[in-house]
Amino acid sequence: MTRLGTGIGWRPEIADAVERMPGIDWVEVVAENTCPGHLPESLGRLRERGVTVVPHGVSLGLGGAERPDEGRLTALAERAEALGSPLVTEHIAFVRAGGPLTASPSLEAGHLLPVPRTRDALDVLCENVRIAQAALPVPLAVENIAALIAWPGEELTEGQFLYELADRTGVRLLIDVANLHTNHVNRGEDPAKALAELPLEAIAYVHVAGGFERDGVWHDSHAHPVPRPVLDVLTDLASRVSPPGVLLERDENFPEPTELERELGAIREAVRDGERSAVKRELVRLGQDASAARHARLHRDAEGTADAAGPLPVRPAAEVAEPAPSAEPVQAGPGAEEDAVDGAVRERLGVAQAALLSALVAGTPVPEGFDRVRLGVQARALAAKRAGVVAKVAPELPVILGDGYRPAFLAYAQGRPMRGGYRQDALDFAEQVLLDGRLEEGRARRELRTWWLDRSGPAPRARSPLARVGRIGRALIRR
Repeated sequence: MTRLGTGIGWRPEIADAVERMPGIDWVEVVAENTCPGHLPESLGRLRERGVTVVPHGVSLGLGGAERPDEGRLTALAERAEALGSPLVTEHIAFVRAGGPLTASPSLEAGHLLPVPRTRDALDVLCENVRIAQAALPVPLAVENIAALIAWPGEELTEGQFLYELADRTGVRLLIDVANLHTNHVNRGEDPAKALAELPLEAIAYVHVAGGFERDGVWHDSHAHPVPRPVLDVLTDLASRVSPPGVLLERDENFPEPTELERELGAIREAVRDGERSAVKRELVRLGQDASAARHARLHRDAEGTADAAGPLPVRPAAEVAEPAPSAEPVQAGPGAEEDAVDGAVRERLGVAQAALLSALVAGTPVPEGFDRVRLGVQARALAAKRAGVVAKVAPELPVILGDGYRPAFLAYAQGRPMRGGYRQDALDFAEQVLLDGRLEEGRARRELRTWWLDRSGPAPRARSPLARVGRIGRALIRR
């Protein structure tokens, strides 16, 4: 198992600060935001200094009903090789649904959504993980995600689900303690119970991040300071096993470098607290064992049944402490289930995921068994994240529309799923704003029209290009 140390998520906004930050052993980059042939100079300088770089994928969708996309796997492999990474990581989540498997429209979530903890979903996930492992040049680790919603009819706890996944595939685990805290608040799941059920020897590294609570719901924002409850979960984990690496995630609302360094210091201290707790617990156990042995000797001496220098008594098996976990990950044994998943299993999972995603992004009825209120919270969170990402990939739009950008985008997103990624989403949004007539003629409208025409070209892609161009052209002339 690679020992990584203390790390931080590398982002372009804090690249210079990360390079100057003391005590950074490794960094993690979003795989989809890097190009193997054009790596940022900052990453190159870090690598030259011996800082390990790990690509972290967000779009593979290993928990989806479909088999992993070969193109996405190839891209992830290329990034691992370009960065000289010892491993790559992804999420236990689905990010798209529908399509040929379910004979329904393809839908994109634009975010990580939880898979049901059922036997069907586990079978599909295990096969998808094996497919990914075979395509990647380095080991794969998969991350537990935060969830606002719970699937009805789940058959396994989070710890049991992760244990079986690691046991059947040999995959390593990226444990996000912030996500364990999120699921504690949102789903009533005990982080300590999840940690007790995990195969701790399979942990590749640990994520730590901040969030906020609103109306009893915890939002894993990656844009707020790491709270004490998350650090407490990290301490609990470190009291059970020495994590090979711990990394601070921050994706936006970046503070001053000194604040990031302070958070890293708090993370290191939380790990040390856990290690000290483990040492104390072991000393107490050894003291109890020694006391029991002395008591047994004295008892035998008093009865004249044994010499004082005789052997120590053997403890019953139930009392023998479990050995410390090895440094090697769980490996799938010869009995690992490697048969292909039945097509009907994938289809059942696909139909369920498509129904949920459609309710979240297309406004269709909520599937039976789900909490309608929580689904509403999740739908709004997806739309808000979508608005934020579009603002990043098309930063001109918030500038052109000003304070009207966000409400206009949220109104547009209601019932309109993404149809081709975030850049296409930006074009579709701009087109809709131009067509719906709410933006009055003036500077903003002229700038938005120019922006859309520059990026759409003379014949935007559509089911009927000429009709669409004519429709938009007539609307623009009228405005």
